[in-house]
Amino acid sequence: MNDPLALRRTIPSAARLSRWIAPDGWAHRRFDWIADAPVGRLLFQTGRADVIEKYLEVFAHLVARGWSVTAFDWRGQGGSGRLLADPHIGHADDFAVLVADLAAFWRAWRAEEPAAGPAVLLGHSMGGHLALRGVVEGAVDPDALILVAPMLGLRLPLGPWLGRAIVRTMAATGLRERPIWQSRERPGLHTRQGNLTHDGDRYDDERFWYERQPALELGPPSWGWLAAALRSIDGLARNSRPAGLTLPVLMLVAEADRLVDARAALAVAERLHARTVTFGREAAHELLRETDAVRRRALAAIDGFLGGIAA
Repeated sequence: MNDPLALRRTIPSAARLSRWIAPDGWAHRRFDWIADAPVGRLLFQTGRADVIEKYLEVFAHLVARGWSVTAFDWRGQGGSGRLLADPHIGHADDFAVLVADLAAFWRAWRAEEPAAGPAVLLGHSMGGHLALRGVVEGAVDPDALILVAPMLGLRLPLGPWLGRAIVRTMAATGLRERPIWQSRERPGLHTRQGNLTHDGDRYDDERFWYERQPALELGPPSWGWLAAALRSIDGLARNSRPAGLTLPVLMLVAEADRLVDARAALAVAERLHARTVTFGREAAHELLRETDAVRRRALAAIDGFLGGIAA
């Protein structure tokens, strides 16, 4: 399939959507696309409010280079079971539940094809945070780790101190399941598209999929989600184990990111001794869904890293 638009808006015939049930019975939506002549396997985990379909173009790139790709929608979003009566609020009481889901899926996935080459874990944004936390806590054991704009710090509108105080107060006053804003679009000076990508066509891919499958769409996070995210970020920052990790790590960081704290990510990258690639004002948060120039550079970095792992 050579048409980029069709590639992004069609589930490939060679891929398969299925269900994975967590140990506690929670249903998750799963995606698999097996390469014709696999050099390895890659588990790709998305960010908050993301869906598998947003990354079909990236999956096609990886599969063409011999990497079989698997992904699942996180608990509480996409095609997986939601956590609140209002399915459009993105909620979490504790990120430990998401790490446990990742750990259980990873064990089952690794057992499916134990001799299929190296197994790589790639996480974007919240998925990057959870992937790193899973590695640090010994919940997953990838042969290599790729973190794309990882959520290792948050850009709070009122600054770190006042912002955290407000989050703690709202989460502790019975409002933890309430959305932190009411509409899908985040209020303020920056539009949602401006926060995510400079590429309008790729941004519109979301709307394409949500119009066809409205149940996939997720709106703003809850105060509880934000409080849980900050607790998880703080816990990871206090953990001393990242400095002792020996697995290969690649981190891609958008220095002008308006959603996650790029400085915090770069500090963690130094502790990990990670291979780091940075992007300037040409790039927003979704590096793999940016304009072609940004995407090509990001994918080239991933290709080079994976080539070394496969070798």
